[in-house]
Amino acid sequence: MLTVKEVEAKARMLEDQNYEFRAFLKRNADADELDEQFKQLHNELFANYDCCKCCNCCCACHIVVEDSEIAAIAESVGQSTESFIIEHLTKGEEGEYHLKSSPCEFLDESGRCKIQHFKPNVCKKYPHTDQPRRLSSMYSIIESAKVCPVVFEILERLKKLYRFGNKRKRN
Repeated sequence: MLTVKEVEAKARMLEDQNYEFRAFLKRNADADELDEQFKQLHNELFANYDCCKCCNCCCACHIVVEDSEIAAIAESVGQSTESFIIEHLTKGEEGEYHLKSSPCEFLDESGRCKIQHFKPNVCKKYPHTDQPRRLSSMYSIIESAKVCPVVFEILERLKKLYRFGNKRKRN
């Protein structure tokens, strides 16, 4: 598997190929089967991967915080909801809240999340490769491959599984 330092450069180098693979999957893959393949690879690869040694997502992604999560996070860091919003959040174009800082200010020096039990759902679910409807979210998967070595590896394994270089779907 690529190191965190290698992943962005390699993913950018393969970006056109990844977009071609997305188009190939749109034409050839069964959506439910692809979801199962993503989930299986996600479980296999994350079983032996320590995200805290990478933390690239905590440094590269813009974190959305749902309204329903704000009070618990604020309390976990000893702030009122109002002061937490003022100090740590900004509103997006559609009224959603985002953390102001990047990398995430709740990441400690050892790569551990200081708000682990209260972290936003988007963080808990990242990189979303075990979620349904992967075929319709391939653009975000391709973007995540620039950030997460596991997502990069999932895409590369799927290309082999689908014999993408041969332009033939597996039997």
